Amino acid sequence: MAMLTPAQKPRGLARRIFIGVSHSGRGPAAIGYNGLGRDRIVVQAAKRGQTGRLPGLPATAQGSGCMQVGTPHSVPSPQHGQAAVRDPVAWRLAELPAGTDLAAAEAFCRAVARRHYENFTVATRLVPPRLRQHLANVYAFARWADDLGDESASSAEAGAALAAWREELDACFADRPRHPVLVALAATIREAGLDRQPFADLIDAFEQDQKQTRYATRDELQGYCHRSADPVGRIVLALEGCRDPRLVSMSDSICTGLQLVNFWQDIRRDRLAGRVYLPLDDMTRHGVDEAMLDAPSASPALRRLVADEVEWARRCFAEGAPLAAAAPAVLQPAIEMFIGGGRAVADAIERAGFDTLARRPTVGRWAKTRLAARAWWRSRVAGGGRA
Repeated sequence: MAMLTPAQKPRGLARRIFIGVSHSGRGPAAIGYNGLGRDRIVVQAAKRGQTGRLPGLPATAQGSGCMQVGTPHSVPSPQHGQAAVRDPVAWRLAELPAGTDLAAAEAFCRAVARRHYENFTVATRLVPPRLRQHLANVYAFARWADDLGDESASSAEAGAALAAWREELDACFADRPRHPVLVALAATIREAGLDRQPFADLIDAFEQDQKQTRYATRDELQGYCHRSADPVGRIVLALEGCRDPRLVSMSDSICTGLQLVNFWQDIRRDRLAGRVYLPLDDMTRHGVDEAMLDAPSASPALRRLVADEVEWARRCFAEGAPLAAAAPAVLQPAIEMFIGGGRAVADAIERAGFDTLARRPTVGRWAKTRLAARAWWRSRVAGGGRA
């Protein structure tokens, strides 16, 4: 089941699933060292007629045992008013350390997870310590890919950056990892015998975000979820050697459900970002057009549509719920928490009268605390007192 899952950003996998229970916004602001985000800093300096050096590790990583950046990459000042040209793969030149130190790479992944996902530590406390670094490595891979797409200045630039990230993934599976995230992930892949396909599917989804902003049918939207959300659950199950097709199908249902409730929770935010995830045929059936999404509050027709979509998400949770008892025991508490969290979001949308335009429905702090406490206690029982 997914332990991972995107701010006014195309949805990537990673934040969406990991954040499924306790995400109160759309993600913290990108820090300086996050793929193309940092190149933007350099280019802004170049536009002021300066020569820039790419920043090093994020503030949370400094002093945490993470590797330092190797040879700096300079961006020349533009001449005669010519705009600076951003190199969408500049991070490949700047980030590679002189040596590939696994401990430093793993520390870097933990720093990425802590920096970008405030509840990462809470979530990983529900699994045994031997899995926590693996989860951080998987999260860092997905988060980095997500940022490469989201922090780009254009779809073309995002496409180039994601293509470069795919090359890094290929190098990782060829046992030639170069980027610190892939150095750490390579160890996880070797130890757990992970397949390449789920990671490639995630990159496919981030690339799809750059090209597609509308979905004609539920099947089409579910296809996107299959690439953007479901792979994370598959990876997490595989970390425990679980590849049973029946259990994988349950995991897919849970991950898709988490993605869907976040779509319905964030209709206004997505609309402002130029995205509509409500299936167009469902909109037509309920008499809803896109202009209604710009209103200060939801019309009766839109409320009925959202109620219908929330019911779809709830069916996904119901289909996946048996996984909480059928998955490897060490994963069951976390699975239970994420199912409960997704259902809590659905309930919050219902309490708002299925109007997510007037106010974004969220799960209250105490409700989240109860979910986490219940799952934490179950993890102790399952682990014989292990926290």
